[in-house]
Amino acid sequence: MQLAFSPQHGDHDGDDPLFLQIAQDLREQGWSVIPNALPVTLAEGLHSQILGMGEEQFSPAGVGRSTDFTLNPFVRRDEILWIEGRTQAEKDWLQWSNRLRLTLNRRLFLGLFSFESHFAHYPPGAFYRKHVDAFRGNPGKDPTNRVLSVVAYFNPGWLPEDGGELDMYREDELEPFLRVTPAFGTLVVFLSEELPHEVRAANRHRYSIAGWYRVNNSLGSQIDPPR
Repeated sequence: MQLAFSPQHGDHDGDDPLFLQIAQDLREQGWSVIPNALPVTLAEGLHSQILGMGEEQFSPAGVGRSTDFTLNPFVRRDEILWIEGRTQAEKDWLQWSNRLRLTLNRRLFLGLFSFESHFAHYPPGAFYRKHVDAFRGNPGKDPTNRVLSVVAYFNPGWLPEDGGELDMYREDELEPFLRVTPAFGTLVVFLSEELPHEVRAANRHRYSIAGWYRVNNSLGSQIDPPR
């Protein structure tokens, strides 16, 4: 995907330096990885909520959407909880994500329409095999219309021996070109169709938020569901 870039609109609400850096990274390379990116109060609020959540609140993650949804422990073994704005921390996250959406639309003309996200818990031994978040140019095969993927990490004191890294691949290449440590506050944004990726097996409890910006696929009276 070739992204255009608009240098103006710098005075618009939401065009802060972090968002501009993400837009520039996406235009130049299709991905952005920024350590300590999340605002401190936002990161601390979400981390506090995570610490207070019980395992019973998470559900096993599956593959596919709607009627195509299946559980496949050979592909992924993480657990998820969808973010609906139930708490102040979730509301703050959704507001922050919307500000990022507005900036990316102004700067890159992406037409991002909606955002969905969930907490993800990887217990020790959990992983997610190599995959893409959207199938390129095939709306019949991929109805999700995901354009941008977002991952934020909430793991203080993460060490190399803890595993759980995010490996990112270029298309048709067997070795990752980038390995991201899931350290607290790190933010990853990338083009959903362009970059296969996987989560290596974690050796301790690993927490993150995974989210996707989507375009609108509503046709007539058929409303495009958020997920």
